[in-house]
Amino acid sequence: MDFAFLTQTMTTLLKAVPMTLALFSVSIVSGGILALLIVWMRVGGNPLLAAIAKGYIFIFRGSPLLIQMFLVFYGLGQFGFIRYSFLWTFLREPFVCAVLSLALCTAGYTAEIFRGGIRAVSPREIEAARSIGMSGALLVRRILAPIAFRHALPAYSTEIVLMMKSTALASLVTVWEVTGVAQRLISQTYRTMEIFLCAAIIYLVLNFIILQAMSLLEYSLSRHRRAIPPALKA
Repeated sequence: MDFAFLTQTMTTLLKAVPMTLALFSVSIVSGGILALLIVWMRVGGNPLLAAIAKGYIFIFRGSPLLIQMFLVFYGLGQFGFIRYSFLWTFLREPFVCAVLSLALCTAGYTAEIFRGGIRAVSPREIEAARSIGMSGALLVRRILAPIAFRHALPAYSTEIVLMMKSTALASLVTVWEVTGVAQRLISQTYRTMEIFLCAAIIYLVLNFIILQAMSLLEYSLSRHRRAIPPALKA
């Protein structure tokens, strides 16, 4: 191992971390908002909207993310109404295409995770809220959403980690994030082991930070479930 080369490689790859974080954060936020809309369509009671939501989830959970990304990056430009509209100003950018692909994909998984969290809410808690006169919006804000999110958080944290790792696919549509820069360095130096080792360390650190943050969030949202100290019981 050439530690001088490892240090230089790590420095170069760290410069690409902001691009990776930008891909990750924008995709997670956009996908989360879209997932809430899909969940509303799925559980809202309208059969047509529910069927559309089920179809969306089936398509984006059942097909590989890489193919979805290629279809967005290479395929959308073939439609004249997109290529000659204001949308092409954005969709011709690799970053936008990568974010769109990641967001659409994670929305399908996240919607099912959130739906599972909603179904885990006890009907008795909803009935109790309605019995004291809570409106629908107030019930969702104070009862349904907090409890459902708490139940969904463990599975959602896994999806977030998977999305961080999925940002590596953006290198295949010419977005120069950590993996893309690593591949470019390999083509210049032919030192695959050292470069990918540095890239793996960066992803491990980023995912460790994400998991710690999600654990802290889960801990803060579950105060009522913590064991009561013996001294307080006495």
